[in-house]
Amino acid sequence: MKKIILLVALCSASFINAQAFLGSGDNKFQVGANFQDNATGINASYDFGVGENISFGVSSTYALNVENTLNADFGDRFDIKARFNANLGNVVNIDDNFDVYPGLSFSLKNFGGHLGMRYFFTSGFGIFTELNAPLAKYKTRTLTPAEKIHNQFTVNFGASFNL
Repeated sequence: MKKIILLVALCSASFINAQAFLGSGDNKFQVGANFQDNATGINASYDFGVGENISFGVSSTYALNVENTLNADFGDRFDIKARFNANLGNVVNIDDNFDVYPGLSFSLKNFGGHLGMRYFFTSGFGIFTELNAPLAKYKTRTLTPAEKIHNQFTVNFGASFNL
């Protein structure tokens, strides 16, 4: 009887342990705040695991608190990105619940890169932070202040959910 209880306890502990990235078929949804010069906003992203350390996804940002002097309309405030992540949590091996993911994104405004980190407290809930930077802007001319909203270094942080 003691062996059965020990076996059940060990199996339960292994099922309770959260994994930051599980590989193919692993889905992550993140929602949080976006901070940058002249604006703050909301950010939501969805990533779908297609391999052991690879995920593809989509991310969207809407700038809410834009300075009035920028004359930013909806098109200047909104951006959507297709993204690719290299999930390196099991390579870095800091903690089973921790994931670090560098990646690339193609948005309506630019081609960029990001570096994100997330930590899961349970199998379904965690926190994340992400640093984003444009690598190439689509417009070669000088950008207006409103066009610069999504063409600058940004920081996102918030909640991450394992679907």
